[in-house]
Amino acid sequence: MNDSTEHPLHETLLHDALHAHVRENGGHAAAPYLVGLADGALQVARRRQRLARAGVGIAAAAVVATAWVAIADGATQHAHVVQPAAGGAGNTEKAALISILPVTSSTEHACTRGGGGYTVHASATHPAFCVHADRARGMTDVRVTSAKAEKSTIDGTWQVEVTLSPADRTRFATLTGSIAAAPSPRNGFAIVIDGKLWGNPFVTSSITGGRLEIVGAFVGDLTSASAHDLALRLDPGR
Repeated sequence: MNDSTEHPLHETLLHDALHAHVRENGGHAAAPYLVGLADGALQVARRRQRLARAGVGIAAAAVVATAWVAIADGATQHAHVVQPAAGGAGNTEKAALISILPVTSSTEHACTRGGGGYTVHASATHPAFCVHADRARGMTDVRVTSAKAEKSTIDGTWQVEVTLSPADRTRFATLTGSIAAAPSPRNGFAIVIDGKLWGNPFVTSSITGGRLEIVGAFVGDLTSASAHDLALRLDPGR
């Protein structure tokens, strides 16, 4: 499905215009507010469009949050972000599922056709590589209890933090504990969503907190838009 059906034109134009302004005036003090407004408008538009496709009406009235931002030429404009009111109708679409699979091999080339594995295509910064994982030993079709997009406090890159249910938290701790002492790359696990590799982290000990961060195949792969979109797809409360 293309972007024109994912969110209304107004929010698309607002998102693109605000992000373009931030790129052109990156050092301006209002830049963080512009980015937040753009991302919020786009996220709300996606949610509203999903509700419309599912035939679900929004029961409660929407509230409008208005922020004043100073732009580079000294003029002042209004930027409007519409947020659903508390108690609005929920999304009836099912949230996407995650599979967490222990890695068996990782090689620097695309996977061969019919050979299984998950291909990460080459980019300007890294070669293509193929990851094979063991579904029999892994956690398949896991529904998380929450998902949120956020910026790393360490390097400022975007990531999606997901929280597992108590039962899956125990399974995850057992899985990560079982691979922690293995040699690389078998001390890593593949995060697979909709048949695509979204992460390949390595562990040195059991992870008992029930939380994991999705950063993409490589740190820095996610943008603000892609992180928020992924979090919306995974969050059962969307």
